[in-house]
Amino acid sequence: MTDHTKRVSTGVPGLDEIIGGGLIPERSYLVRGGPGTGKTTLGFHFLCEDMAEEEKSLFISLTEPAEKLRHDALQRKFDVNRVEILDLTPSANFSYEGEYYNVVASGEIDQEPLLQKITQRLNELQPKRVFLDCASQLHYLAPDNFQFRKSFLFLIDKLIGTGATVLITSEISSLLPDDDLQFLCDGIITLELVQEKRQIHISKLRGSEFIQGLHALRLNENGMVVFPALKPKYSRQEYSFEVISSGVPEVDELLHGGIERGTATVLSGPTGVGKTTLGVQFMKEAAGRGERSVIYTFEESLESLQAHCESVNIPVASMLEQGNLSLVKIDPLEYMPNEFSHHIRREVEEKSAKIVMLDSISGYRLSFDNNYYEGYELLRHLHSLSEYLKSVGVTVILINEIQNITGDFKVSDYGISYMADNIIFMRYLEMRGEMKKAIGVLKKRLSSFEKTLREVEITKYGFKVGKPLTELRGVLSGSPEFISTPIDENK
Repeated sequence: MTDHTKRVSTGVPGLDEIIGGGLIPERSYLVRGGPGTGKTTLGFHFLCEDMAEEEKSLFISLTEPAEKLRHDALQRKFDVNRVEILDLTPSANFSYEGEYYNVVASGEIDQEPLLQKITQRLNELQPKRVFLDCASQLHYLAPDNFQFRKSFLFLIDKLIGTGATVLITSEISSLLPDDDLQFLCDGIITLELVQEKRQIHISKLRGSEFIQGLHALRLNENGMVVFPALKPKYSRQEYSFEVISSGVPEVDELLHGGIERGTATVLSGPTGVGKTTLGVQFMKEAAGRGERSVIYTFEESLESLQAHCESVNIPVASMLEQGNLSLVKIDPLEYMPNEFSHHIRREVEEKSAKIVMLDSISGYRLSFDNNYYEGYELLRHLHSLSEYLKSVGVTVILINEIQNITGDFKVSDYGISYMADNIIFMRYLEMRGEMKKAIGVLKKRLSSFEKTLREVEITKYGFKVGKPLTELRGVLSGSPEFISTPIDENK
């Protein structure tokens, strides 16, 4: 009896994670997709993975000749020496005029030449893995839907009857639906190419749980890589609750000690007000404890960021050298959201990062194609990313740039306030004809906080914060006015 607890790997990095560790053996799985979505590439991953020395796998081709398939596989660096290709393309078997290609003969179905060829190779090889490309072609060869279903069921029984796990491809087409194939197979894997973004999703997997939703997919010189969507409930870990200091006493006073480990903090304000500098302050303090932090910058160059931090007494070069900090430049137009999340997971799970900062949400937003993704998709991915990081005890810092320099107070243009455990805002103020900066706390979920605002100055000596601005009113408007009697902050 087959042990269904032992899974069969697909050979595709990331895909086994989505389907619970691999495919259940001796079952059939349908791989659906349009032209160029990677169906054949997935098939070669599957056929070349985890084979014993004496084993062979079988590629049954109804569409492309064996010579072309081998050439393409070698270009992707697949070891196909032990992959048998059974070429059943019309050009390989029916070369003269007047002979036609028919899957169902006039007699019994098991006497049909095509099925006899497949059965013969199955009996000779006894393969544990079989890839059939492409079952949609059988529709053209069967006289009607009944005969198609009959021949397909017969073929599946033959393939699985030898103890093989089977992948079967079909083309997604409105002219040639594959509903019958979806119904008859044990699992459905769909590959899509939508506005130059590749993705994969599982809609059916009999006998197994799987991670639902769209997952990013990339084809490269080595084949296929899948980047699973983050699901925080699968990642939750225990961690010690503690308050993280910024290293600036006045900021810690505002926060009643600092921000808590495993929380998400939004640093909000207009351009140039000091949001990034404040975020790196928390990382500077963490480096003193021997903890590792990572900054993902979407807009500023690494050289510019490093030079700025050094100019305000944050020793980024030393932190990088000691391995307490990683600076990563991200081109959002080159990354899909789940692909970017995968990079963060590696920093956290393989390199033990304790603080992760995204600088900024505006740059991260460019990962989304607005013609395809609606606004809620940005929130959904950002929410999943924050919840995942918090679930493993990582502190999240999100830099949020607002458009208004002064004027009406606004925390965010993206509606992210609900997901923040802490909101720290910074503002420009016009005071006696001079531009000043102020800092305040709007929200702190796990403790109280100081309700006043304080003046901020960023100098070559670091992040300097003054006393509470109790003598001013209208600070949030950007045009404060002095009042004659300062407010007692203790009242």
